[in-house]
Amino acid sequence: MKLSDIADNAGSRKKRMRIGRGIGSGKGKTGGRGGKGQTARSGVRIKGFEGGQMPLHRRLPKRGFNNIFRLDFTEINLDRLQDAIESKKLDASGTITAASLVEAGVIRRVKDGVRVLGRGEIKAKLVLEVAGASKSAIEAIEKAGGKVTILAPAKKEDGEAA
Repeated sequence: MKLSDIADNAGSRKKRMRIGRGIGSGKGKTGGRGGKGQTARSGVRIKGFEGGQMPLHRRLPKRGFNNIFRLDFTEINLDRLQDAIESKKLDASGTITAASLVEAGVIRRVKDGVRVLGRGEIKAKLVLEVAGASKSAIEAIEKAGGKVTILAPAKKEDGEAA
């Protein structure tokens, strides 16, 4: 084999269709745009226009509400905490905060705070300082001899939307 013999597989590269290059090309005259009118022109073509009939997106009612003050918590379950303690990522003897969870690689980022949820079992005696926790999570941690402190949510700065 020589360097000059190297080539792509047949049909692997397709040339683009050059439109508006004469009647013999198959895409001449109107260039694949049909007849006259708005759709034949460049720059204008009304998306969602239904010939004067009220468009679907305007016929349907507006719904919902986006709360700009909503907090987005990073959620972590008890089983994830227990796994981290068993694999020696987390130290159960000290206070576990959001920063220590990120440092240990248990969660990726804090967002507006950490919320503990109650899936799974916890055997270790933990002292947690988190932004929120479900009732079942608090019960399970206190049953294991631990303590949960709920911190006040961090206030957002003016002009910063959720």
